[in-house]
Amino acid sequence: MSKTLFEKIWDRHVVKTIDGGPSVFYIDRHFIHEVTSPQAFKGLQQRELPVFRPKRVVATADHNVPTINQHLPIKEELSRLQVEQLKKNCAAFGVELYGLGHPYQGIVHVIGPELGITQPGMTIVCGDSHTSTHGAFGTIAFGIGTSEVEMVLATQCLMQAKPKLMRINVEGNLNKGVYAKDIILYIISKISASGATGYAVEYAGSAIRNLSMEARMTICNMSIEMGARCGMIAPDDTTFNYIKGREFAPKADAWEKALADWKTLKSDADAVFDHELHIRAEDIEPMITYGTNPGMGTGITGHVPALNEIDERERPSFEKSLNYMGLQPGEQIKGKKVDYVFIGSCTNSRIEDLRMVASFVKGKKKADNVEVWVVPGSKQVEKQAMEEGIHQVFAEAGFMLRQPGCSACLGMNEDKIPAGKYCISTSNRNFEGRQGPGARTMLASPLMAAAAAITGKITDVRELI
Repeated sequence: MSKTLFEKIWDRHVVKTIDGGPSVFYIDRHFIHEVTSPQAFKGLQQRELPVFRPKRVVATADHNVPTINQHLPIKEELSRLQVEQLKKNCAAFGVELYGLGHPYQGIVHVIGPELGITQPGMTIVCGDSHTSTHGAFGTIAFGIGTSEVEMVLATQCLMQAKPKLMRINVEGNLNKGVYAKDIILYIISKISASGATGYAVEYAGSAIRNLSMEARMTICNMSIEMGARCGMIAPDDTTFNYIKGREFAPKADAWEKALADWKTLKSDADAVFDHELHIRAEDIEPMITYGTNPGMGTGITGHVPALNEIDERERPSFEKSLNYMGLQPGEQIKGKKVDYVFIGSCTNSRIEDLRMVASFVKGKKKADNVEVWVVPGSKQVEKQAMEEGIHQVFAEAGFMLRQPGCSACLGMNEDKIPAGKYCISTSNRNFEGRQGPGARTMLASPLMAAAAAITGKITDVRELI
């Protein structure tokens, strides 16, 4: 019987299926951080349970950590307490922790792939919605809640219902100035922020196969932003070449055995999906969001929809969103002044992203009216940026290269955007208050963000390439 990639991995990990109910689903890797783990560990303590398989758990501090002066005590009390509690819990339960000061510390969805922990065919969970990032390697990876974090710590399993299956095919060649972030923002703008609810999404097609691993991670990262349970891409030579030689990748004979298995992980030619979409890569242009969910986006030559372009039932929420953003129906976004540029997050903080931006801004200066933060996704990315001289390029352009962490992706740490200010962000969410109370976020690719930093306004990057 033919199977999809999802079904092949799912079937391998079902421990038991309950008639008319969910399945007991085995988890290969469990990533944890300081925000969603404290109550889970407390639950284990109250029930006097150990972590069932501590070697399957990897911890790091990322959400609440400062991105300057990481050698000093954390100023915000709650953040400091959560990071300290993570240290205590990992020590008490025998879990590996890559905390502040460790050479492997970083955003959880950056360090897993770059260390070779994330591997094809795995099931991966984390108390973080953007766990779908790891699906770029041909895994089933999804976010879980705190009670589920406790369940995995205690049993290495979850109760899961099998989702419906969707395939999104992107065929053709991308135009100049169009990158992975534009692909996923385009898809979400077409199907809406709820268009993939209840589905596991596989991305396929020539445009996807031609992407680097970093770019594939960007796309899978934002699958949750259209409601999907997870996103995934079949592993291929690009995947295998990325993993080979990394710290925790299989070595010698184990590598050959793993590789033989990984090469079987693809949807069969006659596999059936519940829903399929087909997109022409040539139709995608550099994207920018204008509203308060990632589905409210448009090509840079487009405009904010007029009221008559919006379904009557959706107009109240649409108008509320525009009011928050300080925009008018029908307004063109290109040319609007910006105040902050944030390049980072688990969506776009890898070395490829930093290299791309550095190449673009070399010899240029940021606009006087813009503050620019570049936040590497991990200590390893930061180290590479230093070794390659990227930090010097940023310094000369007036960009501030900070230290690793989630930073201004979310208002949980010290890196907040002031109320009323516009921020072009390479992160994944533009919800009200996401980057700080009253902050106005517009999502874009790293190069679109860099173009705004140089010009001081929303700019079509194709005009500067």
